[in-house]
Amino acid sequence: MMQQYLRLKAEAGPLLLLYRMGDFYEMFYEDAERGARLLNLTLTRRGTSNGAPIPMAGVPYHAAEQYLAKLVAAGVSVAICEQIGDPATSKGPVERKIVRIVTPGTLTDEALLPAKADRCVAAVFISRKGSKTPRAGLAWLNVASGEFKLAECAPEALDSELHRIEPAEIIIADDAELDMTLSCATARVPSWHFEAEQAQAQLLAHFKTQSLSGFDVDDLPAAICAAGALIRYAGRTQAHGLAHIQTLSADRASQYVLMDPATRRNLELTRTLSGEEAPTLFSVLDSCRTPMGARLLRRWLHHPLRDNAPVLARQQAISALMQASDARSELLHATSVLESLRTALNVLPDLERIATRIALLSVRPRELASLRDAFGALPQLQELIASAQSSEHGLHTRLQELAQHLLPPPGMESLLLAAIDAEPAVQVRDGGVIATGYDAELDALRAISTDNGAYLLELEARERARTGISTLRVEFNRVHGFFIEVSRAQADKVPEDYRRRQTLKNAERYITPELKAWEDKVLSAQDRSLAREKWLFEQVLQELMPMAQALSQCASACAELDVLVALAHHAQHHDWVAPSLLDHTAIEITAGRHPVVERSIERFTPNSCSLNPHRALLVITGPNMGGKSTYMRQVALIALLARIGSFVPARAASIGPLDRIFTRIGAADDLAGGRSTFMMEMTEAAAILASSSAHSLVLMDEIGRGTSTYDGLALAWAIAQRLVTHNRALTLFATHYFEITRMPNEQPNTANVHLAAAESPSGIVFLHEVKDGPASRSYGIQVAQRAGVPAAVIRHATRELERLESQGAPTPQLGLFGEVTPAQSTIQIPSDLAEAQAALQQAVNELDPDRLSPREALDALYQLKNLLP
Repeated sequence: MMQQYLRLKAEAGPLLLLYRMGDFYEMFYEDAERGARLLNLTLTRRGTSNGAPIPMAGVPYHAAEQYLAKLVAAGVSVAICEQIGDPATSKGPVERKIVRIVTPGTLTDEALLPAKADRCVAAVFISRKGSKTPRAGLAWLNVASGEFKLAECAPEALDSELHRIEPAEIIIADDAELDMTLSCATARVPSWHFEAEQAQAQLLAHFKTQSLSGFDVDDLPAAICAAGALIRYAGRTQAHGLAHIQTLSADRASQYVLMDPATRRNLELTRTLSGEEAPTLFSVLDSCRTPMGARLLRRWLHHPLRDNAPVLARQQAISALMQASDARSELLHATSVLESLRTALNVLPDLERIATRIALLSVRPRELASLRDAFGALPQLQELIASAQSSEHGLHTRLQELAQHLLPPPGMESLLLAAIDAEPAVQVRDGGVIATGYDAELDALRAISTDNGAYLLELEARERARTGISTLRVEFNRVHGFFIEVSRAQADKVPEDYRRRQTLKNAERYITPELKAWEDKVLSAQDRSLAREKWLFEQVLQELMPMAQALSQCASACAELDVLVALAHHAQHHDWVAPSLLDHTAIEITAGRHPVVERSIERFTPNSCSLNPHRALLVITGPNMGGKSTYMRQVALIALLARIGSFVPARAASIGPLDRIFTRIGAADDLAGGRSTFMMEMTEAAAILASSSAHSLVLMDEIGRGTSTYDGLALAWAIAQRLVTHNRALTLFATHYFEITRMPNEQPNTANVHLAAAESPSGIVFLHEVKDGPASRSYGIQVAQRAGVPAAVIRHATRELERLESQGAPTPQLGLFGEVTPAQSTIQIPSDLAEAQAALQQAVNELDPDRLSPREALDALYQLKNLLP
């Protein structure tokens, strides 16, 4: 047996091998030690190998899924070995085979998959460094839905693309190096899997085509290499192949509003900054009634669209649902269309994943029962959509298209009604899955195995009469089968043909030739019934498999309808409006609100925002905790919501085309990467300056704070000016450097706004209201007081501030709003301030920042510093 195990382990390689032995999956050697540690199992030892005991650990086969879930969550891939031979006829160990491989990115089992998130596997290939323009090829596959996509990008953009896709597992060549910040499982395969000829041959064999031209991917050679390696890897994990993956599509960056990992994190789309699932934009919007709808909503949030046409189609569909719902409620005084749709959608199971499991022949009986029961809701969904046509607003084209796909595949409903029992067992092996009346032979076998009550009663009566034992009983249990029980006191009356089966304290149990023959017949019928039922279920799956693709299309229509209904429901209940989609670059928001924060506080103060080429940069000042970051994020989130087709939290909004959204908010070290807070800040700023364009939205918060006052101020000024003059991006630039508020005097397409605050007897009051112009003063000491800084420190800081101000130190102009740094306290005040200002003004006028190299800018800064007496 161990020789067999070692052969299978060699086939599994680095995968954890679960080796089926009776009612357990066992692990041996290093796998046992690793599995026991990961699953908190008892490590035992059995037998010896070269004189040393063999480590062993196992899990019950009926509870294997919960252990698999733990392993997958830990990023471990598992090979499952089953007995495929017949123990009754096997000479030596029963024949075994690896029938299934479970990896973090190729899951299809319902118990292992998160309901509201996709789990996909990606492959990465970077073309040879010697080529003129190296390209990173990327392919990703969602085995649970059959979605297969590929894309290409510059190698330096690969990390951002991986964060956009969020694969659970990444496949790379065994000699490749991959530098990424995404944390996920990584698997290595032979390098030749990525060779162009091998990869293309693999794809052609899978899709059974002569070329890939029909998929419009000929211009993505690096991505094709990745896709070929990926389909080979995924095919090895699935026992029944990947027949449900029937197309390959290119995912081009020009389709989406791009966001780098820092932006996705800072905007808290699906995870908070601390890694929690709520409160986020997704958690606020997710009132979807189906898991597939929730997953589609998540994809929309991570993939806002650039093109206005598909965005407008979604927005108009949401508007049509809301208008029809309002009209019906008013005219009929009935439940609104939206609520009726939500109720009808609520009964649908996860059609998308059930369709995949049908294609993989791994669907379970109760999933088929839920599918059969769900088909009754599809006509109701069609009727509800059609009922909107009776309103004066009519029906939107996109809704009509979706309604046409809300149909079960022809023949599927009737097959499931006839074949699957009303309340089937969990597993086929338990019986009770195939409906009565579907198969005459199965019905006959069931009758033999279950309808034996009358015979046993008749046998009991005959034996009592024959033996004269009035207390004789005929019974059955799973361990000993059928038997005749007689009390010990009456045992001397039993006939000679009784054969003792079991002795108890107060009774004897017997079997007779007649009862033994009946037992053999019944138990044989039970075994044959289960075997017949298993065969019939497999035949049903074979009939259903060709219908899986049509069911997937129905699932896609249900998912999109679910998202549109959820967005319409949210807009209707929270006073959101349809934004205008502009053809020119601009963001105009009237009384906008933060979609997440407004749900968390009692009263939210709305604020407006106007950004366009003539007002491209807003310098935002105000105290800490005044709401600058909330204001900037709400502008970005409103723009993002508009680009997915949703209504937005505002009185009115007009959003133009965007190619990217960037954020530089907050501070964090990358200790493992050897980068300080300031280095991280500058790295993110460099990426923004290198990639943003006139169609980008940029959020810059407190740039330059990680270094000295003068260095930080110089960098913040130069970065702001570069953004407005060279990149020409729509920019929200929050700062505590008051000097930057002078920029509108030099750059006509910039403006100042500030978050208002006021003082009261009890301390500072944040008004959270955005007003034009720069902030009038700093409230740093007041904020420190509210934060709980000791009163003695506050008094000392107040005296020091008064001393500096009395000496003429231009505290707001020199330093940071709300911050007093050691650098400020050592600044020498010029003896002749007017003379110093004149010299400084002349020197500044002679500088052209756009023509200075970084070194020249630094030298100029030192020269300006030396002009101070």
